This record gives sequence, structure tokens and C-alpha cells, in this order.
Amino acid sequence: MEFIGRIDDLKNLEKQLSTEELSFSLIYGRRRVGKSELVKQLLKNTDVKSIYFECKQVAEESNVKSLSQVVSEVLALPKLGYTDIESLLEYIFELAKKEKLILVLDEYPYLRESVKGLDSIVQSVVDKYRGCSKCKFIILGSYVEIMKSLLEHSNPLYGRVDLTIHLKQMDYYESAMFYPGFTPEDKVRIYSVFGGIPYYNRLIDDTKSVRENIINLIASSAARLENEVTGYLRAEISKITNVNEVFEALSRGYSKYRDILSQSHVSSGPTLIDVLSKLISMEVVEKKAPINDPSNKKKMGYYIADNLSLFYYRYIFKYLSQLKIMDSEVFYSKYIEKDFEEEYVPHQFEEICKQYLIRENKAGRIHPVIEKIGKYYYDNPKLHTNGEFDIVTEDELGYVFYEVKFRKTPISKSMVEKEIAQVNQAGLNCYKYAFFSRTGYEEMEIDNVERIEINALFA
Repeated sequence: MEFIGRIDDLKNLEKQLSTEELSFSLIYGRRRVGKSELVKQLLKNTDVKSIYFECKQVAEESNVKSLSQVVSEVLALPKLGYTDIESLLEYIFELAKKEKLILVLDEYPYLRESVKGLDSIVQSVVDKYRGCSKCKFIILGSYVEIMKSLLEHSNPLYGRVDLTIHLKQMDYYESAMFYPGFTPEDKVRIYSVFGGIPYYNRLIDDTKSVRENIINLIASSAARLENEVTGYLRAEISKITNVNEVFEALSRGYSKYRDILSQSHVSSGPTLIDVLSKLISMEVVEKKAPINDPSNKKKMGYYIADNLSLFYYRYIFKYLSQLKIMDSEVFYSKYIEKDFEEEYVPHQFEEICKQYLIRENKAGRIHPVIEKIGKYYYDNPKLHTNGEFDIVTEDELGYVFYEVKFRKTPISKSMVEKEIAQVNQAGLNCYKYAFFSRTGYEEMEIDNVERIEINALFA
């Protein structure tokens, strides 16, 4: 199976591998984001002997026994009799004095659960062999909070990690590499549902329609990803009822704290804060503030950061009873089709366009360079209006306003002029305006207006 994306992460790991000294790498990120595949690709590209072990939720002795067996098989050694992890780690690091070895402990938090003081044990072994072993030690974990805690000043491992990789979802561009057969429009639609999680994207069949993929993978009884969202949440959160309530409110477009509290039926403010904090740490919810007022807590909003979760709670969770007794085609036509095309995808297209601007900015193709990007809050007391513009950038010259249209018809001159007039009326002083269009533009000549077509996003 072809390995897609993660070029920079792979290069950073290969750089660690190229040295002759001991190195300690830590990779973390939410489930299904591709941590294990990244390391497996690294191992596939090297001739260095590698010991890859996925830790299990079992007692220390069981993990040690299983890891010992892997070590024996990889290095062609007799059966090892270790019963504690410290002794086994010291043995592996000792072997790496003679030749370079890679040791990978996947799902490190599972081993950490069963071994008291594991962080201190690892710290002791790393310190002991820092100057004499060639071991390339890599630990991985899906519990983001736990893995982040290993880097804190109070943790024994603080200062010992040579490379940290926080593996996040792929953006729309890398995700589209999994389904090259789709048109740019359909790539937008597919990304709007499955986001940047490689595990989901590998399941997509670009010889079938967007509708067929959605039905087959998520919008039918016994679909491949039918229980993916709830299973992921239940694995990390005990009170799933509160989570369901919060996600339902967020999926309906409520983003402000007070609105989520009133719409979600969560019992109290502190409970809601706890739920939101947990979901943020799991990287399925994010908190955003307007770029022109970043410290104003009242203007901050909470948004679902995982597309499959957003789709699930907007269309599937809400109609679970109907899904179980209806034909999947009828279900899609009745509960998904219209809203998906007219509301859901156009909104997600905005996020894709924002990602495009970030990609272009990082590649040095935007001048002047963008220094801030996000929502812009406006408040006009004279006209008694307030609200947010979804995509505004700020650079050394000032603000640039972006309008995104996922419409069946081209953008006309009158539409452009109307949008610009609304921006000016709101008091946002821009030196340039830009538009993204799914279907192009009519003939027009307007100063300080940039026009971007959907094909440019995938060029």
C-alpha cells in the first residue's frame, strides 16, 4: 500500500536515524491519525535492525514476555527470560552499543499503566546509555494528554526527548492524494465528510460516487465506520451522554459557550467546561477567537475539528432510529442530500480555502506574508449590527477579506460589489478583497479584487 504525505515528519525521523548517537523520539496524536504507519514507513526505508512492539493493556510481565519474544526473533537470539521492563530495556540498549538498533514502543501509555514509575525507569536507562549506545528509541501514543505530560518540566523525561512529533490530521491537499480520481468539487465533498484522517481516507473508493462512498462507509446500517465516532469517544470519556449533548449543539452551529450550555442540556457550567476541555485535548474540538480581539473570552467559539464527527452528529446520530429501519438510499435522500449540498459542504469549503491560504503562505507564494488568519469580529453600534467574517487575513499592509462561494453558478460583478459594500458597512478596512468560487466568475473589472477558482486549490 502506497504511503502518502508526512514528508517533513519522515525526514525528521530519518535525520535522527542517520546519527551514531542514542536518540529518543516521541510521537503523539489522536487515534487513526497515522502514527504507526509513519514509523512503519521509516522502518521500511532503512536497513537498520528494528524492534517494533505494540504495548497492550496487560500486566507488566505479559508485555515484557511479548517484547522479549520480538527481540529474540528480530535478533536471532535464544529465548529471553526477563520479567521486568527495566532489565529488558537495559539489555536492548546494551546490545545497541555494538550496532545501531531501533526500538519502537507503540501505545506507550498502555505500558505506563501497568508499570509503576515507568517514566523514571526510561529516564534512568536513557541517561545511563546516552554516551555509549546507538539505540534509536521511539515511543508513540494516542492519549494526547498523557503524551504531552511526558514533556512537562515535572516529568522525569523532561529534557531527554530529542525529537517530538505532534502528528495532526492531514490538510485537504494531502488528503486528496488518497482519491485522485475525483473532480476538485468531489474532493471538497469527500474531505468535508472524512477529513484528514488517513485511516478513513484509505477506505474511500474514487471509482464510486461521493454519495456511494458516504452511504457505504457511514450512512447505512452496519457501515464500516458506523460506530467509529462513538467508539473513539467512549474509549476516552466515561460520561458519553454529556459528550453527545455537546456535539449535537456544536453540529447545529452553536459555538458560543452560553449557547452551547443552553442548547446542550448539560447539567452545569463546570461540567460543560470539563467536557469541552477533554474534547479539545482529544483534538476533536477546537477553540477559536477572532484575530482582531483574541483575548476576549466572550467572543471565543468552540467548533468540531473532526469532519467525521461533525457529519455523524449532524446527520447520523440525530436520525439513528430511522437509519436502522430505512433503505440507505432513501435515508440519504431524505435526511442528508439537500442540506449536505446547500449548507454543509459550502461551510466546510471555507475551512478548505483557509487551509489553502496557509499552504500557499508557508510555501512563500503569498506577498506580503500572512501574519494572522481567522475570523474577524465586527460591531457597528450605529447600525445595531454585529457578527463575524469567517476568513480574514492580516499582513503588514492591513486586512484582506475572503469570501467563499460553493455555488452552481459563477460569481457575478454585482455579487462581488454587494459583498464589498457589506464589509465596508461593517467597518472592516481592507486594502484587498478575494473570492473563492466553485464555478468561476462572470466578466468583470474591479480594482483590488483577487479571484481564485477551485482548480487552483488542487494544482
